[in-house]
Amino acid sequence: MKSGKLIVLSGPGGVGKSTIVKELKQHPDFYFSVSATTRGPRPGEIDGEAYHFVAEEAFDEMISSGEFLEWAEFAGARYGTPSHPVDEALAMGKHVLLEIEIAGARQVRKKRSEALLVFLEPPSFSELEERIRGRASDSEERVQARLALAREEMAAAGEFDHRLVNHRVEEVVAALVSFAVRK
Repeated sequence: MKSGKLIVLSGPGGVGKSTIVKELKQHPDFYFSVSATTRGPRPGEIDGEAYHFVAEEAFDEMISSGEFLEWAEFAGARYGTPSHPVDEALAMGKHVLLEIEIAGARQVRKKRSEALLVFLEPPSFSELEERIRGRASDSEERVQARLALAREEMAAAGEFDHRLVNHRVEEVVAALVSFAVRK
């Protein structure tokens, strides 16, 4: 059996990564890992579906025993991608898509040189700003912080194997499927 491809999708917050993943979940040849986190579950989140919710000590143990493909701290909690389920899915011929931050993508690149890193870009920075402001749940200070982070993240696009502009969700999904099936 031919093993699957490991694809990492990164990009600035608000660019539409979650929407792309939601659409790609319709493709049976893809596997989507469930990250571990030290944050508590939000209303409606089920352990093992949204995340694997673990205590700080358990997360520390997972780090020290090398169980993560990548991990990072964000907004006061830690998040990580367990290696074992990813390796199992790849061995079964599934393509694995990881939707992770740029720091995580860099860690994956170091551990798995065969991984294909894809950077998702907005059609323009002003459109990204509209999307971020359109969420209407953030204060102006938070919006400015998110925009500053987005500028930093956009500067890292050159580190990726492919750059896709999110003009249309269907086009991005088609491109990701195409990357997976290429020899």
